[in-house]
Amino acid sequence: MRNSLFLLLALWLGAACAPARAQTLSPLGIWTNSEKKATFEIYKCGDKLCGKIVTLTIPNDPATGKPKLDVSNPDPKLRSRPKLGLVFMEGFVYDDGNKWDNGKIYDPESGKTYSCYMKMESANQMEVKGYIGFSLIGRSQTWTRVK
Repeated sequence: MRNSLFLLLALWLGAACAPARAQTLSPLGIWTNSEKKATFEIYKCGDKLCGKIVTLTIPNDPATGKPKLDVSNPDPKLRSRPKLGLVFMEGFVYDDGNKWDNGKIYDPESGKTYSCYMKMESANQMEVKGYIGFSLIGRSQTWTRVK
């Protein structure tokens, strides 16, 4: 009887603490991807989340020595903006299960924009998936928290 009571108490405490654990998995902070070419800051922008490039491993164009620019942007007016500080993720809202959805992610390497979601896998890792149309088809990356 005592063991059953202890087990019941442990299950109750575990269930009571589960929502608190889920709420602590936040994507806010500084991240890098597996390529480690840059770090990205995920931050609040109004009631949504956005992301910007905060460091580049190679910040300057080797050919010119000048800061790298958004030269692949489909809008010619935006091709002269620097990649460093570029807001490339926006519009993310909390969905459920540590997932932020309905966002957009811009790839400055290709100049393409995709629908995107972020899903926390642990306190220091998250899946970032860009896709066109349905999220079943797309490309995922695992990002690691820097701080």
